[in-house]
Amino acid sequence: MAVQNAKVLRKLKKSYAWSGMLVTVFLSIVMIVTLAVLASAALQYVLESWISAEYDRISYMAHIYESGMSDELKRLDREDRAYVVIDEDDRFVYTYGHNTCSGTGHPTKVLNEGGFLDIIVYPDTESQVFELDDDSITIDLSSFVPDVLNVNKLIEIQTPEAIKLPLWIGVKMKDGSVFAGRSTLDIDRNDLMFLGAVAGALAGVFALVFIFMLIRLIFGIRNRRRLTKLVFGDEATGGNNWMYFRMKGEQILKRKRNARNHYAVLDIVFFKYRNYCVCHSVAEGEKKLAMVRQVIESWLNRGELSAHYASANFVALIKADSNDVLQKRLEDLLNQLGCVDPVHNISFHIGAASLDACEDHHNNASHDCPVDLERDYNNACAARATLDETDGPAIAYFTDQMMDEQIWEDRVRETQMAALLNEEFLVYYQPKYNPADDKLTGAEALIRWQSPEFGFISPGRFIPIFEKNGFITEIDHYMIRHVARDQKRWHDAGYNCVPVSVNVSRAHFVEEDLAEQIRDIVDSEGALHELIELELTESAFFDDKKALVSTISKLKSYGFAVSMDDFGSGYSSLNSLKDLPLDVLKLDAEFFRGNADGERSEIVISETIRLAQALNMRTVAEGVEIKDQVDFLAKQGCDMIQGYFYAKPMPGSEYEQRMNAG
Repeated sequence: MAVQNAKVLRKLKKSYAWSGMLVTVFLSIVMIVTLAVLASAALQYVLESWISAEYDRISYMAHIYESGMSDELKRLDREDRAYVVIDEDDRFVYTYGHNTCSGTGHPTKVLNEGGFLDIIVYPDTESQVFELDDDSITIDLSSFVPDVLNVNKLIEIQTPEAIKLPLWIGVKMKDGSVFAGRSTLDIDRNDLMFLGAVAGALAGVFALVFIFMLIRLIFGIRNRRRLTKLVFGDEATGGNNWMYFRMKGEQILKRKRNARNHYAVLDIVFFKYRNYCVCHSVAEGEKKLAMVRQVIESWLNRGELSAHYASANFVALIKADSNDVLQKRLEDLLNQLGCVDPVHNISFHIGAASLDACEDHHNNASHDCPVDLERDYNNACAARATLDETDGPAIAYFTDQMMDEQIWEDRVRETQMAALLNEEFLVYYQPKYNPADDKLTGAEALIRWQSPEFGFISPGRFIPIFEKNGFITEIDHYMIRHVARDQKRWHDAGYNCVPVSVNVSRAHFVEEDLAEQIRDIVDSEGALHELIELELTESAFFDDKKALVSTISKLKSYGFAVSMDDFGSGYSSLNSLKDLPLDVLKLDAEFFRGNADGERSEIVISETIRLAQALNMRTVAEGVEIKDQVDFLAKQGCDMIQGYFYAKPMPGSEYEQRMNAG
């Protein structure tokens, strides 16, 4: 989803401004064309109306001239309207008044009430305003408009009250000659003012619409920038966020000119940031994050990138031509970050994952290599995670071994369910003995994986992965079911069955019906409840204590024993003993591994056993390997010992023989 959102935002960023501009330009052109068409249509209508009216008058004059009525001719001459008679060879046969007719006629159609009229028009030699062809007549605005605008010139040439535009309109007579009369289109000052007002109003409307669209475009661009900042910005630091980093980083890595460059992805962590916030407030912590962001950005070179990932994590993409150069740059960054707060002692951890230069099969630079910044950043995080136990500033690099571990983790995750269904997981049993008489008094069920693909796999290679991905809950059910099945079979066969403890992951205790689930699994196999012991680690106490106590109480009411594993490995052991109604206490194996001060260790162990006895709890010492430890524990009253001194974990068939041996 994140990749899809980034693509959509990239398209929005690239297209929004252009689309707004294109719409503005398009609508502007449409409005200009519309105004031009309307103006042209209006002028054409006025022109044709005038020519149509003048045609009727000149036709009447031609009729008088052709009929030869002397009285009417005299009256016609008194109107002081110039006219000419042109023969078929375009020669003037007769002229009256000032002759400015060009003598070259153009047949033209003009719309009238009765339809189209066939008219012959002649240009006036003193005017260039009208354009004539064999189909239509128009006004040449290029020569007309300047005269209209130059009012002083009009007053000098024309009357001060009007503009006169002359044109000769001809009518054919019976003998084939043409009677042409001079007609003048009069535009007075009122008409000019009206036309100017209309044109100004239209221009004003256009200007308002254009300004509105321009303002809308500007606001659209500003809103787009705000949206980009909202989507790609980080509120805590004021810089860029992870989405921006992925989008911009992919662009950098895919550029052809960067194909030969070596890059590295960094995971930069403000170590123990939460502790800093607890001591100085969250607001103060965010101020420090903003300062860290500024330091990182000022440290970057041109063409490099950084962003705030989450909480105290920053991510960066930098050029790294060699490991030595990278090491020096990261040391310099740590030095600069160390100056963020000179008063308080804060430190930073950096994990780095190097990216190889992109090359094709001919070892030539290529920009077509797949880019996965999320994977690369996870690699950097995996490297940085190895520094969790380091207090001071430190740097770690992602290695091939880490890559192999990630590949192995992926393979385990892909095959875990099939392995469960195929029952590839084996139950091994490690016996527990009473040190007082060396009798078998219990056992712990341990898991092994016999994979047809990977061979025999020890639990250390897959249990942490199951705990990480949540599959451990399925393993818990699997182990309880198989232990209950074995106990049922051994009990029916008459073996000397003893309680077997099964580990229950802390991840299970979020389920309110966990006790009922365990009860139903054991009952479905027909095993006795007293032969099943549920073992939980002390770390489970750090979760929901109320839910934990409730589940333990239910399990005990159903007849199951409950034990605490790894007692002494945590920091709230005594507090947990006070609150949890446990049956068995297992001393952590670290108590019995090389301790320089054996006397102090013996005091702690003996007092712990005495405390358990006072609370009516049995004790189990695990990891015991030598006889002196056994003798000491027997003397202190330890109930059971589990370790290599007595037996290693073994398959069920071998454990059966131990039960028969007593």
